[in-house]
Amino acid sequence: MAKPKLLPKIGSKVKINFEKVKDRLPTKLIKEIASNPKAEIVGYKMTDGRSIGLILKFISGQENWFFPEEIERG
Repeated sequence: MAKPKLLPKIGSKVKINFEKVKDRLPTKLIKEIASNPKAEIVGYKMTDGRSIGLILKFISGQENWFFPEEIERG
């Protein structure tokens, strides 16, 4: 039996993989990630019934959600 992939814990520091997200985000957020891709996990979000997204908070205080495969431990 395959082991389920565990989600990172709330409070974990992560880094966004810019190449995986640059085509779907607003310009303001793209600029912020390009200058500093680090963020903190502040919650989870059910995305489309098959995955759970991660709500990240940036140094600026802005929050946005990402798929787990778009981030790296950080």
